[in-house]
Amino acid sequence: MYRKLQNQELNRLSPEEYKQAPKLPVVIILDNIRSQNNVGSVFRTSDAFRVEKIYLCGITSTPENREVHKTALGAEDAVAWEYAQDALATVEKLKAQGYKIYAIEQAENTTSLENFRITPDEKYALVFGNEVKGVQQEIINASDGCIEIPQFGTKHSFNISVTVGMVLWQIIHPFLDKMKKGYD
Repeated sequence: MYRKLQNQELNRLSPEEYKQAPKLPVVIILDNIRSQNNVGSVFRTSDAFRVEKIYLCGITSTPENREVHKTALGAEDAVAWEYAQDALATVEKLKAQGYKIYAIEQAENTTSLENFRITPDEKYALVFGNEVKGVQQEIINASDGCIEIPQFGTKHSFNISVTVGMVLWQIIHPFLDKMKKGYD
């Protein structure tokens, strides 16, 4: 028999504890995301996987937007974020800081998601593009690589918030034990 856990039994971090906790060595770059609900969902997913930071670029809404706030359910109070007008400049800045840049896009010579691995001694920035146009070619050109999620149906895309969840779930696997233990 299974019993649903109550919220107080989940041992969730407070926003202050989250800010102090070790993070997955990943930042998310959202480039020109149209849907405020998608942005809020990315905040919740990023909170769940304890990412370092989210960069909101171009037309991407910030948490002050009512719809972002409503969907994020408070995750925007824990996850560090920054607005930057230009996603390419953000990519270049992060590259200069030693981040490996990966665009999540269907492109030539991609790495299939199930084959992508991160290492604890590296820092990563993952770029997710516009719901219709995807990641800009100039950002792909500036990236260290592209990651593609295999798809087998009639459509050739996932919702951006679903994509973020799938990618983070796949890459967190080497860190699961450490995350569960809080990097003891």
